[in-house]
Amino acid sequence: MGCFTFIKVMMILFNLAIFLSGGTLLGVGIWVAVDDQSFVDIFGGLSSTVVQVVYVGYFLIVIGAILLVIGFLGCYGAQKDSKCLLMMFFSVVLIIFIAEIAAAVVALVYTGLAETLLSAVVTPLLKEKYGTDVSFTRVWNVTMEEIKCCGLNNYTDFTNSTWYEDHKVYPDACCDFKQPCNDTLAANTNVTGCFHQILKEIKTNAGVVGGVAAGIAALEIAAMVVSMYLYCYLDQK
Repeated sequence: MGCFTFIKVMMILFNLAIFLSGGTLLGVGIWVAVDDQSFVDIFGGLSSTVVQVVYVGYFLIVIGAILLVIGFLGCYGAQKDSKCLLMMFFSVVLIIFIAEIAAAVVALVYTGLAETLLSAVVTPLLKEKYGTDVSFTRVWNVTMEEIKCCGLNNYTDFTNSTWYEDHKVYPDACCDFKQPCNDTLAANTNVTGCFHQILKEIKTNAGVVGGVAAGIAALEIAAMVVSMYLYCYLDQK
């Protein structure tokens, strides 16, 4: 087996795995979007944080669809010796690679900006849907109980919310489950917001997060190098 044939086979198998992974993530994303509570029941409280703060169902659908496209371009392009598809594969992976670097820089340098953007999106939802939307309320209750947090930033996220207007108290988690959870007790208890708790967990496991990110980056670079090698080889034939 020649070098070109070996690399071509590896390219096909690698992208076949990506294609299947994309299909799996797409399926899981649809499942979470349709029935998030069963997802939380199976994977526990931490998953509920992700479900509600990041809207993981829609996130997985997007990622799954992207992986399906990448897997198809790489696998079919290598199988059919298509320079067009291989160049499209290279371009898509390069765009994703650049976007990931940009997102990482923004996340590291502008953490405050990320918090502001999340607050602008999530806080109005908390004020509007907590206590009225059963699924939304249940997931947030599990989140706050499991990771011991309150709202996205703190108890003030629930000030003037539908829940507060109806019950005149904050969720029990905002007072470390002491009752009645009024303004004074919530302020004195000072339970941390879920955003800061998640950030704390990420910093605690920074080595693992960095290792995973480096591994993904290495795979993307390898995929671009291999696709360009196949393209150049076919271009010389």
